[in-house]
Amino acid sequence: MTVTTTTTPVVQGVNLVKTFGRVVALDGTNFELYPGEVLAVVGDNGAGKSTLIKCFSGAHAPDAGEMFVNGEQVEFKSTNEARRHGVETVFQTLAVSPALDIASNLYLGREVRKPGFVGKVFRTMDKKRMRTESAAHLKNLGISTLQNITQTVETLSGGQRQAVAVARAAAFGSQVIILDEPTAALGVNESARVLKMIQDLRDRGLSVILISHNMPQVFEVADRIHVARLGKRAAVVTPQTHSMNDVVAIMTGAMTVPEEEQQLTPTR
Repeated sequence: MTVTTTTTPVVQGVNLVKTFGRVVALDGTNFELYPGEVLAVVGDNGAGKSTLIKCFSGAHAPDAGEMFVNGEQVEFKSTNEARRHGVETVFQTLAVSPALDIASNLYLGREVRKPGFVGKVFRTMDKKRMRTESAAHLKNLGISTLQNITQTVETLSGGQRQAVAVARAAAFGSQVIILDEPTAALGVNESARVLKMIQDLRDRGLSVILISHNMPQVFEVADRIHVARLGKRAAVVTPQTHSMNDVVAIMTGAMTVPEEEQQLTPTR
């Protein structure tokens, strides 16, 4: 897989501003995500990471600035609008329904009805089709930890629940998947499985935005690292050009990187 520097960003933000009363969450920040890459977004608390990804997920609307998807200017007024443009988000809360089975969770909010009179009038769901297609989605994603598609989510481990949420995003996110701290509550083995899933998504051509405080994990999977500070983009670097200590120094303001030394476009 090769990403060229001439490719149009799949998602782009230009001079984004977002305020909450007197609190400035985004202060004219810029952002570019390119096809087929994992872009990590890191920063200290209050740096604007969550607000930035909520703008692209449709949860927030920026007060100023422009957003683009594949070069086309967009204005997301809801998460459904973002989804219609192929942008899916997995928040820390996962938004899964524990009492429902895996297939029902994959189709949560997108339930398929039975064809004909029964589906139109009685709104009966086509569980057989959803289970068949869910199994196919999991197989295509290479997720082997979820064997029984009829198993309820409340019986799954934390890593398996994360896999369900990621699989749902990957099944319907045609272009971009945003992952907000996907390994925050997981152990070492389950975190490794989630990181492998992220790499598999990239290898399948999807673009991934990874928000994380875990620097070793960021350096393991990220192609580029967007460092946020005080609502602005402080720098964009790579694991090859800068160390973990460098990234922490940029986050705290102890180090600055001239724009000509930043990796604003992918090179692989």
